[in-house]
Amino acid sequence: MLRKIETVKTLMDAMPFIKEFRDEIVVIKYGGSAQSSPQLKAKFAQDIVLLHLVGVKVVIVHGGGNRISELLSDLNIPTEFIDGERVSTPEVMRVVEMVLSGEINKEIASLLNSHGAKAIGISGKDAHFLKAKPKDAQKFGLTGRVENVKADVIHNLLREGFIPVIAPIGADDEVGHPGYNINADLAASAIAAAIGACKVIFMTDTAGVLNNDKELFSTLTETQVNALKADGTIHGGMVPKVDSCLEAVDAGVHKAHIIDGRIEHAILLELFTSEGVGTQITL
Repeated sequence: MLRKIETVKTLMDAMPFIKEFRDEIVVIKYGGSAQSSPQLKAKFAQDIVLLHLVGVKVVIVHGGGNRISELLSDLNIPTEFIDGERVSTPEVMRVVEMVLSGEINKEIASLLNSHGAKAIGISGKDAHFLKAKPKDAQKFGLTGRVENVKADVIHNLLREGFIPVIAPIGADDEVGHPGYNINADLAASAIAAAIGACKVIFMTDTAGVLNNDKELFSTLTETQVNALKADGTIHGGMVPKVDSCLEAVDAGVHKAHIIDGRIEHAILLELFTSEGVGTQITL
């Protein structure tokens, strides 16, 4: 009986957050270990289905860099990174689209559907909803940056009760253009801003933003983030993560979150508990 009472208490504690986020849009960038571990995949799917059932409008943007690198290696196609970003030659771009749109995107949609969701997989090429331009054609080839998001495409899917699962491939109006490889964090940030999301959540393989003693910052403002970047506390791979967060909140998203995708049910813990499990970034 005590266990049952504790279960009810947990539900009651979550109720204010469920009320707050009902009918709101939450964009989730799905990647890292959460995307590769079978156990974490199942927990992720359960989290998304529960969010959907309590009325949260979920949009998922996914990456797939490790799988892309594996297939490029198998095909003996050379790949190069500059400043942490993949150089996307036409040969590399074919594999990027094959993996992101053809493999991972449909795998995630199928996973969610098998857990009772109503998910649909799309890429930015569909309806050309994610327009892009070269980041630096001479340096990065077909690696792109988001230029425009057709928000109505996502809103129409949400209105019909779908959970959009988005592969970050950008479209170009040129006939026959192969498209652009877009960083999934930046795509999630741009999409969240364009569709009026209240939150964007980045699932990573770290606890969040840490201080020099490896302690977690639970909340940071834009001013604090910039100071921590300037003094080197935020460095390396965390810099593009926080930059994506700042881009989102600067464009109107209420809060951006960096959470540890290696923790089971990390999304629910971040959204529906007072303490959360990661770092939230605000203006």
